[in-house]
Amino acid sequence: MSAGGRREDEDMAGMVRRLLVSGIAAKVVQEASKPHNQAKIKAFVTRLVEQNRKPGGGRGPVR
Repeated sequence: MSAGGRREDEDMAGMVRRLLVSGIAAKVVQEASKPHNQAKIKAFVTRLVEQNRKPGGGRGPVR
């Protein structure tokens, strides 16, 4: 295979990757708009904020 062919394969792989990431992002947005998932997201964010209020961020010892 020539160097040009390899470049075309990389371009195709990049395009497929971007398409896949785009599809996943669209699905995440779609799921996040559902009320029961919004409640889960809100609970997660609340828990995260509470952990970060604790001394040390609630993540264990710093190394």
